[in-house]
Amino acid sequence: MLEWLKLSHHRHSGRLRPHEHTSYIPLGFLLLLIGLALTTFTVYAATPYNGPESASVGLTGIMPGKPPTVSATIKTPVNGQHFSTVPISISGTCPATTLVEVFKNEIFAGSTPCSDTGLYSLESDLMYGQNTLVARVYDSLNQAGPDSNSVVVYYDASAAQAGPITSLGLSDSQLVINTDAVYRGTFPGQQLNIPISILGGTPPYAVNVMWGDSTNKMVPRNDNVSFTTDHIYSRAGTYQASIQASDSKGRVAFLSFASIVNGQGNLDSTGKISSTTTNNLLVLWPLYVGSVAVVASFFIGEKREKRVLKLRGLIQNPQVNV
Repeated sequence: MLEWLKLSHHRHSGRLRPHEHTSYIPLGFLLLLIGLALTTFTVYAATPYNGPESASVGLTGIMPGKPPTVSATIKTPVNGQHFSTVPISISGTCPATTLVEVFKNEIFAGSTPCSDTGLYSLESDLMYGQNTLVARVYDSLNQAGPDSNSVVVYYDASAAQAGPITSLGLSDSQLVINTDAVYRGTFPGQQLNIPISILGGTPPYAVNVMWGDSTNKMVPRNDNVSFTTDHIYSRAGTYQASIQASDSKGRVAFLSFASIVNGQGNLDSTGKISSTTTNNLLVLWPLYVGSVAVVASFFIGEKREKRVLKLRGLIQNPQVNV
């Protein structure tokens, strides 16, 4: 083997360098800040929020602003179009961040949020015969904007009607679902109540409510008396819920509406941070304790080495270079 490849161990002189290279004070301060942050988040994640305390006072108010000035438009369907099956798709443009509600012959037909690109789309059934469709936008304070252009379409499932049906006092010739839940807000873990009216048709009825979060609720009804159904969402967001109903003669009705759940998306039904976040915090604690132990070990070891060397008389002058 070549001579220059030989490795020899460097003999330690036993003297200290003039300057220490480990900054224990800033490192300790940084570890203290991290520990305080972990403690705060862990306590917050483990403590459910059950609403305002008994000694607190809550104030709720609405600051009225200017209602929307730009109307929605109905691009599809087009004026004079005929349909033989329902539901149909209704779409168009709208002011961003608003809620779009569509009406058929002045009867609520469905609602959906306007997208960030200024577009909306929803499905709706129709009345027999002639239907006049109108879209209306609402802001976050439920203030209505101007009506859209009106579009007249026809549902040819039965003999054509002489004129539009505008009254809610329907006979049993058609089944219609209605609700005033056009702008319903709730919070995760809180119960949301939805009123539903069954118009026309022949009892008994089967009503299936699909909440938009992969859950549904079947409600049997022996009459067309209005009733209320409820649901609890576990996460914040805007959900496109829908209601389907059928009667004893096989008639079907359809309605969709937006369900708005306020609050932070990572809250679960108990009002706590989600279990995933809590588990992540608990995993960080052993890493933090290990880091503190490593720093403390180096600090104690360095102090001990200094003391041993000094006792042995190896440290003559700590300020002298090797």
